[in-house]
Amino acid sequence: MRAMSLRLRLFLVILPPLFVVSGLLGWWRFEVAQHTSEELFDRALLSAALAISRDVAISEGDALSPSTRRVISDAGGGELFYHVTGPGGVYVTGYAYPPRPETPVARDLPSYYFATYRGEDMRVLRMIENRTIGILTGDTIVTVWQRVSDRRAFAQELALRAAALMAGLMAALALVVWFGVQIGLRPLNDLQAAIQQRSPDELGPIRRAVPHEVSGVVATLNRLLGQVQDSFEAHQAFISDAAHQLRNPAAAILTLAETLPQMQDGAERANCEDQLIHAARKSARLSEQLLSLERLRYNESTAMTSFDLNTVVEEVCRDFAARALARDLDFSLTPAAEPLLVLGNPILVGEAMINLLENALKHGGTEMTGIVVQTRAEAGDAVVVIEDDGVGIPPDKISTAFRRFSQLQSGEGSGLGLAIVEKVMLRHQGRVDVAPGETGTKFCLRFPRQAVG
Repeated sequence: MRAMSLRLRLFLVILPPLFVVSGLLGWWRFEVAQHTSEELFDRALLSAALAISRDVAISEGDALSPSTRRVISDAGGGELFYHVTGPGGVYVTGYAYPPRPETPVARDLPSYYFATYRGEDMRVLRMIENRTIGILTGDTIVTVWQRVSDRRAFAQELALRAAALMAGLMAALALVVWFGVQIGLRPLNDLQAAIQQRSPDELGPIRRAVPHEVSGVVATLNRLLGQVQDSFEAHQAFISDAAHQLRNPAAAILTLAETLPQMQDGAERANCEDQLIHAARKSARLSEQLLSLERLRYNESTAMTSFDLNTVVEEVCRDFAARALARDLDFSLTPAAEPLLVLGNPILVGEAMINLLENALKHGGTEMTGIVVQTRAEAGDAVVVIEDDGVGIPPDKISTAFRRFSQLQSGEGSGLGLAIVEKVMLRHQGRVDVAPGETGTKFCLRFPRQAVG
């Protein structure tokens, strides 16, 4: 499934809230416009009523002044109608039969109300004043009214103009956002083009200037490229070392295989066959160690289960006992009296045990007389101890002993055993401790112990 482009994503993130806000603002502006227009129109009615009242008093009802007529004709809310009665209810001027209020209006104060006039809704202003017209003095009633529909149409027209203006602004904003995001993302496009131009062998860090917002992404990518480069270099070094280590056993097997057909003496032929078998076993063991080390290096998924460490140690010691006794060595196992449950892979743990035992067998020297294995519980850990009384590892050589293909002295080993042990313990969240001594070496494998039950 193709992911949405960042440009479109930003467009959709920015614009919808703006549209919502503009809609709410437009609704609020329409309501305010309606309220404001009503106030303005009512003031226009009041202005017209005052002007008419003044002209009636001055001209005694004969005529309205030109300025008053302009006020009436220029009213923004539509056509104005008026009606004036003098003292005693005598008709003075204006339209006949004005809209009547449903309730009495106050004296000396303009009164606004809605009424129906000839089937149409009207907004009406009635004003009562005491005036003298001619020889008569009394209440003069000035009534001015205007169609509600005209007022609303005028207000809606203003609101529609504002809405059209807002819509135009939003359309312009949408264009600005669409092309602005494109311009803003140009550094990312340049970065993509620069990365595409790289060859698979170019794993150096990216040194292109980028915006602050994506500097974290570039830093993460540089860190990943550095890890890939380190992994690639380590892999190349491993292949080179493995080829170098496999070359000698392969050459020995080839030499013995070529020599064997030429052997005429039975004893020499049997000796050559034994050497060939030994070299083949050595090569097979080296291949197994290389595969184990590579499998641990790339963290291949291995089944992790709960098992009793005593059981694995006993199986390994049972298989190894014959080889130790063949060397006339004392070999003993002292298991813990209680189960030692750990979470891990029994095969890998057994491989680590075999490597330690073979390491003691190969490098213990001719003076070594025995190997002691024991398991015990210690401070929440399940511990396996393998101790011999052989040559031992000097304290300053311990770190070197755990390196791949490193040997402290010439011998039959491949230099992979202790490296595999360390990788296995890291996989099991444990550790391997070395306690060198004058008469041998003691290895302690510490595993996190699981609670029983």
